[in-house]
Amino acid sequence: MNLSLRSYTPAQASASLGVSAKALRLYEQHGLLSPDRTRTGWRTYDAAVMARAAEIVALRNLGLSLVQVARVLSGEPRDLDAALAAHEARLSEAGQRTAAALERIRSLRAELAQGRVPTAATLAQAIAENAPATVGFALPWPWAGEWFAIHDVPRLSFITGALGSGKTRFAQTLAAALPDADFLALDRLRDPAIAQRLAEDPLLAERVERRLTWLVEDGAERSEALTTLVVALEAAKPTALVVDMVEEGLNAATQVALMAHLRLRGMSKRMLVLMTRSSAILDLDMLEPSEIVILCPANHSVPLLTAPYPGGQGYEAVATCIASPEVRARTAGVVAMRLHDLSGRTASTSSQSC
Repeated sequence: MNLSLRSYTPAQASASLGVSAKALRLYEQHGLLSPDRTRTGWRTYDAAVMARAAEIVALRNLGLSLVQVARVLSGEPRDLDAALAAHEARLSEAGQRTAAALERIRSLRAELAQGRVPTAATLAQAIAENAPATVGFALPWPWAGEWFAIHDVPRLSFITGALGSGKTRFAQTLAAALPDADFLALDRLRDPAIAQRLAEDPLLAERVERRLTWLVEDGAERSEALTTLVVALEAAKPTALVVDMVEEGLNAATQVALMAHLRLRGMSKRMLVLMTRSSAILDLDMLEPSEIVILCPANHSVPLLTAPYPGGQGYEAVATCIASPEVRARTAGVVAMRLHDLSGRTASTSSQSC
């Protein structure tokens, strides 16, 4: 029997559905999908399984957790109605922004037709909302002030590098250069004001609880570290967030659930840059074409934008910088600094952030 005429391989199924093979295995682990197996144990996806998988993908794209997807597929519409309402609100907001941008452009054209040429500042303001974000800055120590620039910064980016590579300083400088951006440092794990902030802002508290519930349903473990992250993600401001070692305080399942959540945020306006050394956060098999990875080399060469595919520039170097959550847990809190010995030379140790 020629299965290729009747079934998809995992690679073919993931390409057709627009998700990774790992996502398909996750659906299977949660009992949502039951692919067939060949006599040698390989998964195969026939027409019925592909149709079911397409339903799951569509529901996930609406922002449903895996538990909510299961309820909808079993005939409970409550979660679907709420998801559609949220999607409608996002589309409405996007439509309003587009309508406002169109009105600005039409106004400029009307002025131009009457012989009034808009200034460069007026043009820049008119198109700023739809223009891709760009950023450039002089690199801090341990670099020599070289210029670094990113054009068309995506909604989700990653920074990685070996211990002592300077990635923390790079991330701080990037946050300072991005418009309306904050740097979420590791001291977030000891922030005593989180509870008070939630108590004073019931709308924020409601959003945070909704997202925490979603994450737990996808396998995350509630913790202060996760709550702190979700508060930052759900806050109205800033429009860009650079997060230092996002995996700190999160177990493996929580990291996987968090990344699924972030990739399902759809049309969210906030730009995220995640510094990490965890393969659950920076999963090279899950990278989307629009996402970028910035590598800070161990030898303090200028940071570079890597190509997120095997054989691409810097791909293998990135792979050596990341490790499983279990390995990262064993080295949590271990970072590098440079000390001067008595001869004036520099030596490395592992005690505080670099």
